[in-house]
Amino acid sequence: QVQLVESGGGLVQAGGSLRLSCAASALAFSDYSMGWFRQAPGKDREFVATISRSGVITYYKDSVKGRFTISRDNAKSTGYLQMDNLEPEDTAVYYCAARLRSTSYEYTAYDYWGQGTQVTVSS
Repeated sequence: QVQLVESGGGLVQAGGSLRLSCAASALAFSDYSMGWFRQAPGKDREFVATISRSGVITYYKDSVKGRFTISRDNAKSTGYLQMDNLEPEDTAVYYCAARLRSTSYEYTAYDYWGQGTQVTVSS
């Protein structure tokens, strides 16, 4: 059974950093592009970042460009989201997702999802 397990969330002050991890199991990890999405209370789930199967191609939501970095280690079947200079507006539950083959901004395009990890940024 495919599993994606996020970790690394928590409470941080504005300007601080967190690193989220997404460990995949029972998945041919290198065949899947990965995405990070987030959902704040009362809001729709939104795209944050995505990375290609090889890790060469990345895309970001405009508001996180220059602050967040998506990466992956295919040997460890793990994806990462480094979040720096966090803002209160970044507060949300963060989800990782895997999609066979190419990247996508659309959450409906993803095949597998993690359970989510809470990120709270205080002002």
